[in-house]
Amino acid sequence: MKKILLGIAVLGCIATTSCDELINLDELNSEKIILGLKDALVHGTDTAVANLSAPDGFFQDQAVKILLPDEAQPIYAKLNSIPLISNLLDETILAINRSAEDAATEAKPIFVDAIRDITIEDGLTILNGADTAATSYLKGKTYSRLFDAFRPKIETSLSKEIVFGISAESSYANLINTYNSASLNGFLYDEIQSNSLSEHTTNRALKGIFKKVGDEEKLIREDPAHRVTDILEEVFDSEN
Repeated sequence: MKKILLGIAVLGCIATTSCDELINLDELNSEKIILGLKDALVHGTDTAVANLSAPDGFFQDQAVKILLPDEAQPIYAKLNSIPLISNLLDETILAINRSAEDAATEAKPIFVDAIRDITIEDGLTILNGADTAATSYLKGKTYSRLFDAFRPKIETSLSKEIVFGISAESSYANLINTYNSASLNGFLYDEIQSNSLSEHTTNRALKGIFKKVGDEEKLIREDPAHRVTDILEEVFDSEN
């Protein structure tokens, strides 16, 4: 549709008007594209953040629920048969998801800053890109800032007592340190490289947020019912 409109405008420029009018038309169209993309990202990020920051936003959503690090699975398999330890592992999983839910609210102002800075060139690339092109753009612009904002809040949450004066962070670090010590510096088996539960949780929380933002972007691109403003309907309908 955009190509047809541009072709008509070019013919009009050649036949009856100056090319200045074509340039003005193109600039107006570009402005609408940027407004539409910004609307889409504001809507998508707001929805993702609101859903994930709600109670059980991470914990009850299997698509983004944060589990303990995969590299420590050999330990969990052995300890999970011990009732007290099994309960501690369950409480730790709940704690890391609660920490991600607490931190999710930090994303909104960072997303707003990045959305505000989208240029016309960025917008055209995004509009003609893959079904999560806007989400990929946003991830590239915000990931470092989000990590820095999430990490302290997650560390604080994971430092809270979950049982018998033990926090999720301390119990995980002690577990990994003991496991690594028993390996005799990796002689008996490979050591686990990181004992930081907060680093793992922060990375997984951000992965979850961008997954949900991407899901929202796909819905806006594919389903007219999710284009909640006139500008979204106009810009994204023109893709088809």
